[in-house]
Amino acid sequence: MPEMWFSERQADGLLLSLRVERTLHVEKTPYQDLAVFETSHCGRVLTLDGIIQVTDADEFMYHEMLVHVPMLTHPHPERVLVVGGGDGGSSREILKHPSVVSLEVAELDERVVEASKAFFPALSVGFSDPRVSITFTDGTKYVKGKESSYDVVIVDAPDPIGMARALFEKEFYSDLYRALKPDGILCTQTESPIINADVVSRVYGALSTLFPIVRLYLGSTPTYQSGLWCYTLASKRYDPLDPDRLADARRRADASGLLVRYWTPEVHAACFALPKFVKDLTEAHQGRYRSP
Repeated sequence: MPEMWFSERQADGLLLSLRVERTLHVEKTPYQDLAVFETSHCGRVLTLDGIIQVTDADEFMYHEMLVHVPMLTHPHPERVLVVGGGDGGSSREILKHPSVVSLEVAELDERVVEASKAFFPALSVGFSDPRVSITFTDGTKYVKGKESSYDVVIVDAPDPIGMARALFEKEFYSDLYRALKPDGILCTQTESPIINADVVSRVYGALSTLFPIVRLYLGSTPTYQSGLWCYTLASKRYDPLDPDRLADARRRADASGLLVRYWTPEVHAACFALPKFVKDLTEAHQGRYRSP
């Protein structure tokens, strides 16, 4: 039999290809094309509209960096919101923090959650936790009108294509600012600084007009575009680079026995050290914050 391959077009002239052992599931949901493959190198892979969302091999790298940096920057996160995150990885990581009292998930596509439960049980395990409530809705509509509701908001969005574009816009971030408590923290995935530099710069610029503290940080996710991934943390009060916050992150991770494979206190501190080409994406936006 001929070999089967899945290929994602990550940029003009750039493909990432994985050898497929089996196709486990394919469907057209009301919102997108969803597929699950068993691959020889990365284990199971979930794709949406032909774009890799999670793989067994490296999902922990993405989810740990998206979640633990903001969660450990906030001194006592109790109420948390995830916008997107239908695969469950962000929820799994958030629930490792003993301070969490409630976790709301606003996911557009119910079929993503069901596929993750069926094919990625270790990823979606958090959805069965009684602290978790899932609402299947457009995340931009879910946060409209909410005031001072959350300690931490995680935006675990797909690429800014189609309906997901709204999750990268200033109007949405303004609603999230209002939804956060006076010392709240927002963290959003911000794509590849190599392939999507315009997204990184635009999101940083939008958040810099709303929040007094905005920090970019980096992590590695090999199956994502270029393998180098950017996250943007926006905070009303706490600076993740404050030595007291860094020391507290280490102390709390040690005290809770935080189970991780990628995040460490050293990575937490180092991820904010940006290469010049990434730092340059922020330079035009310095000093734009105006107190609301």
